[in-house]
Amino acid sequence: MAPRRTDNLEMEKKQLKVRAKVKQLKAEMRKIREDQRCIREEQIKLTTRFEEIERQCHELKQEVQMIAKQSAMTRLKMGGDLVQAATLTRFLGKQMQTWLKSKMKKMIHRHQMQWRIFSQLINSHK
Repeated sequence: MAPRRTDNLEMEKKQLKVRAKVKQLKAEMRKIREDQRCIREEQIKLTTRFEEIERQCHELKQEVQMIAKQSAMTRLKMGGDLVQAATLTRFLGKQMQTWLKSKMKKMIHRHQMQWRIFSQLINSHK
């Protein structure tokens, strides 16, 4: 027995629905691939930035060590004038604390801003 015309029409409708669904899924997959590419690019940028921050922290530590050595040398040069040596050492310490706090605050602020941007990017691609 030959298939009925209504059976063929129903099959064509089902095939059209399937094709439409496949087309929709392909479009969604393209969008997801693009989102993943953007996220990977941002991750690379952040990784690079974190490496830069680590490098800057290392430099700061080296500078602090150098200043501490200079402070110790100053104390030695001052010889017997312990009061003046202590005053200079305290002053240097306070200056270093202020300078380090300001540097670290700036670095932390930049890090937080980049993290917010990255989070927003990820959330906008969901």
